[in-house]
Amino acid sequence: MSSPESTSKSFEERVQARQDQFESWVRSFGRGSWARILRMARKPSKAEFKQTVWVCGIGMFVLGFIGFVMLWLMDTELPKFFGWLVG
Repeated sequence: MSSPESTSKSFEERVQARQDQFESWVRSFGRGSWARILRMARKPSKAEFKQTVWVCGIGMFVLGFIGFVMLWLMDTELPKFFGWLVG
């Protein structure tokens, strides 16, 4: 349902009000809690980037290996164990 004030305003006035609201939000973003992080942000050096790639790659490998071991256990070893347990 539309309110009585929205029907009295023209489309352009409603769009302008929304635009003003968005612009005030963007202007306040630089003074909020993220402002310090944004001011300190910088492009990493090649050494930092390389180290980040290595750490993330090792982490993905470890998580993948753990997932593979769990899948292998569920597909091969656990059915044998429960078969032995039940019967």
